[in-house]
Amino acid sequence: QMVLSEKVNQLMEWASKRSVIRMNGDKFRRLVKAPPRNYSVIVMFTALQPHRQCVVCKQADEEYQILANSWRYSSAFTNKIFFAMVDFDEGSDVFQMLNMNSAPTFINFPAKGKPKRGDTYELQVRGFAAEQLARWVADRTDVNIRVIRPPNYAGPLMLGLLLAVIGGLVYLRGSNLDFLYNKTGWAFAALCFVLAMTSGQMWNHIRGPPYAHKNPHTGQVNYIHGSSQAQFVAETHIVLLFNGGVTLGMVLLHEAATSDMDVGKRKIMCVVGIGLVVLFFSWLLSVFRSKYHGYPYRY
Repeated sequence: QMVLSEKVNQLMEWASKRSVIRMNGDKFRRLVKAPPRNYSVIVMFTALQPHRQCVVCKQADEEYQILANSWRYSSAFTNKIFFAMVDFDEGSDVFQMLNMNSAPTFINFPAKGKPKRGDTYELQVRGFAAEQLARWVADRTDVNIRVIRPPNYAGPLMLGLLLAVIGGLVYLRGSNLDFLYNKTGWAFAALCFVLAMTSGQMWNHIRGPPYAHKNPHTGQVNYIHGSSQAQFVAETHIVLLFNGGVTLGMVLLHEAATSDMDVGKRKIMCVVGIGLVVLFFSWLLSVFRSKYHGYPYRY
């Protein structure tokens, strides 16, 4: 009991100063792995040093800090759970001990027993948004944390800027509002909205996935997720580009068939349109095949 009391007091002292406790190999073995323990420890294994060039690690660390601060400064604060971090450059022996070869990784070390399968957070499926992490923590520890984010004024500022631009145009052209009836402008705006939605931007907003994944050991960067159940932010940008290329090709084919230009220009538009459709649609199917290995179609 004295040893356990000393461990809890030590962790509480560190948590009172910093929401996320940084650990090296010695601290991890003594406070997380070694019994006795009547508390759970959520540990983020990461690689934050600049020479590791792990962009995802930095993004995940920001969300993890938000979650830990929300726990530290709320009624959910308790000595039954602690948040910790092990950086690869400070605890490479811990990575070797756990046979880990990627970062970031979140693992819950429960108060009793060893971590089970559900105690490893499914980062590639659920993303690293603080709200998603909070739900996972609640499932594993029964500690409910209400995520409190720092105020972000970017959205209101952009909305105010947009309203100011629209108001300025209406004021300057108050006597001539024909531009509001421009079919091409409205069609372009609607097309941009459709491309953004069909590329998965709303999924990104809800799940908060990483932009890409970089293996800290090999340095290989993956922009396309290998599963059909998840995606990266970069992947949605790639799909948006491919869908936009196919759409542009179809627009050129339509213009080539209906415009009043001379035959030579219409032939060029037709060839370019067919080329864009074939090229970008082929790449789009390649993305589908890489995510769903039984996908039967190719172009």
